[in-house]
Amino acid sequence: MDNYQLEVAVEYLSAGANRHTAVADWNDDGIVAFGADSQIALWRPHDSPPRGVTSLISGHKDVVKAVRFLPKLEGESKTYLLSGADDQCLKVWEFSDESADSDGASCIQTAHEHTAPINCIATLHERGSPGSATRIFATGAADATIKVWILEGHEVRLLQTIKTAPKFFPLSIALSTFGRDGEALVLAVAGTRDIVQIFVASSRASPDFQLQATLSGHEGWIRSLDFAWEGNGPDSDLILASASQDKYIRLWRFHQGKELPAATTNGVDPSIGAYFPGRSPSNKAHRLKAAEQDFSITFEALLLGHDDWIYSAKWYSDTSTGKLQLLSTSADNTLAIWEADPSSGIWVTTVRLGEISREKGATTATGSTGGFWTGLWSPDGTSVTCLGRTGSWRLWNYNREQDQWIPHIGISGHTRAVTGIAWTKNGDYLLSTSLDQTTRLHASWNKGASQKTWHEMARPQIHGYDLNCIDSLGNSKFVSGADEKLMRVFDEPKAVAKLLSRLCDIGNEENVETMPDAANMPVLGLSNKAIEAVDDDLEVQPANPETDRDALDPGSTVRKSALEIDHPPFEDSLSRHTLWPEIEKLYGHGYEISCLAVSHDGTLIASACKASSINHAVIRLFETEKWTEVKPPLTAHSLTATRLRFSPDDRYLLSVGRDRQWAVFERDSDNKHIYKLLQSNPKGHSRMILDAAWAPSIDSLVFATAGRDKQVKIWRRASSNPADSGIACAVTISESHPVTALDFLARNAENGTYLLAVGTEIGKISIYSIDATSLNVSSTLNLRPE
Repeated sequence: MDNYQLEVAVEYLSAGANRHTAVADWNDDGIVAFGADSQIALWRPHDSPPRGVTSLISGHKDVVKAVRFLPKLEGESKTYLLSGADDQCLKVWEFSDESADSDGASCIQTAHEHTAPINCIATLHERGSPGSATRIFATGAADATIKVWILEGHEVRLLQTIKTAPKFFPLSIALSTFGRDGEALVLAVAGTRDIVQIFVASSRASPDFQLQATLSGHEGWIRSLDFAWEGNGPDSDLILASASQDKYIRLWRFHQGKELPAATTNGVDPSIGAYFPGRSPSNKAHRLKAAEQDFSITFEALLLGHDDWIYSAKWYSDTSTGKLQLLSTSADNTLAIWEADPSSGIWVTTVRLGEISREKGATTATGSTGGFWTGLWSPDGTSVTCLGRTGSWRLWNYNREQDQWIPHIGISGHTRAVTGIAWTKNGDYLLSTSLDQTTRLHASWNKGASQKTWHEMARPQIHGYDLNCIDSLGNSKFVSGADEKLMRVFDEPKAVAKLLSRLCDIGNEENVETMPDAANMPVLGLSNKAIEAVDDDLEVQPANPETDRDALDPGSTVRKSALEIDHPPFEDSLSRHTLWPEIEKLYGHGYEISCLAVSHDGTLIASACKASSINHAVIRLFETEKWTEVKPPLTAHSLTATRLRFSPDDRYLLSVGRDRQWAVFERDSDNKHIYKLLQSNPKGHSRMILDAAWAPSIDSLVFATAGRDKQVKIWRRASSNPADSGIACAVTISESHPVTALDFLARNAENGTYLLAVGTEIGKISIYSIDATSLNVSSTLNLRPE
């Protein structure tokens, strides 16, 4: 390994965002940080070319629910990020200015004061940039408390703990300065009740928040709170927006002085009570006192327009004009921008984005039903992004010439554990499958010579069961197994083949014209059916799924022009128009499929299922010409088989399992579909074996196994003479944690070395170079987790 240098760089990171309202923030440097499981992903939406997630910061032990950037001080080069998670910890991250490109962040402090998961974080909202070096922020958690903190230098200190009374869990909090001098502070808290509590502190130096008002009117849990100044002047009022599961947004005006503000038109409009059921909005004034000054809170406006729960409402205030805009996202799959009408002062929707077509997804599978969880403004107000149910971000940029919001390339990724990955046989693209019930196709978009970026190009399978394993079958088919007793085989549709050929230069030798146009999912089915694309002007009538089982869902009809695009598909196309038709089901197993493998020549599929007895722990082989099972099944294991692998020349089949043993089967020289047990080792490892891989050598039999006992073992057959063909352990590599995955580079590296990649339970990946003759490790490279 000394003769050549191995360089490893991150080419592509794909991660879906956690579905929580407070999970993301967009800072002034143009970075969006969001929680992706227990990590924080960083993405620059305005990057050109669009690189997607640039790095992942790990540190939390559980799902990250709240992420906020601290506002920058005057002339400050460093950026600070706060994050809270289900592990009850608040972490403060520092980005150094030098590593702006690599987005390197280091955790400077972890505070474990809460006794339950942290749901939300609020930073202090001020006029202009913060002048003083003390920064106050607040966190709300599921222990029904709000904690107020101060960051001085590098140290976070707890200032106050507020218990909610009457008890509720805070889902949203907002913190702002108050009054002309900005000395007083106001904290708004809301959550699993229909009230907003207003706490006031008189001094910034030593804040002590006291409950001074309770705003009632909402009729459901409140998901989002945000403060904004109405204008640029020192006397402008503070406006609070509260968004609720009752489908309404309420605006509240905080006014300084004893006199109430002049009644706004829509505040006292007597007819407003006619528009919605229940209580009419009360215009009761709430009086507050802070730092010897008087304030009043009055109900300002009720924003009607969403027809499902509203998850977030965020202000954008234009610093030059002082104009206010409110961005709301809702479970009705829309995102709305509200502005006050200049003449009447009534709040109206000026822009509505999202899924508002008549062909809304009728099934949860193909639509993004479940709506948008959070929306963010870019720092300059010309872009908005929102997070959907599928964990993906959609992005819109405002085009001044056309006066329109134009969709741009967002990012997408799995929202639950990824259980299987497979390259196509020629390595053109990567398929991944996950417990989030989707299979996704990732490929590189070749925009120009130096502009290669990776994106999700298709979502071939959206299923009703968690998916466990996948392998590619040639270059345009794949087979996957889920928590069901059968495997499904999929074929590439014409629309996706043309898209991949156009964007990724992936050409298929098979004739594209014989492929089906596209696929969609019947309303009640799990099977993707091949369909013909329809003309753009044809209207599809919704069918009744109760009378017609194969009724097509109008939401998943594919128009001919749907995938004739010059960019990676947006999220609504991915979830609707890029499904692959299912061509075959393979039956035989009695329990959920645990692993499968396709032979290198594509003629056989080997599979196993979850098992607790010898009868079920069999390996079944299916031939791919007529899709029939090759009897009898192969027996060796007594518990679930965890991995199956064909050797590079398909002469051997290797299986490993939870019963701690490995087994090697050899192909019959006469009938290529029949395999017989060559050797098994019931004590291969001391704990269950989780993965195995063949070394890329044709002339000798070498493979590696790895397991829960924190060891990687490399096995070799001593001689090629069949008489004494015992397979023995040649080398053992010890790791610090259980080894969950491994693979050999599929070609012989230079100088007679194999490259073996080893992944452990904590996400550490090491690459070992192994001498091909002695099988000893000659060097090791640890990949730092991004």
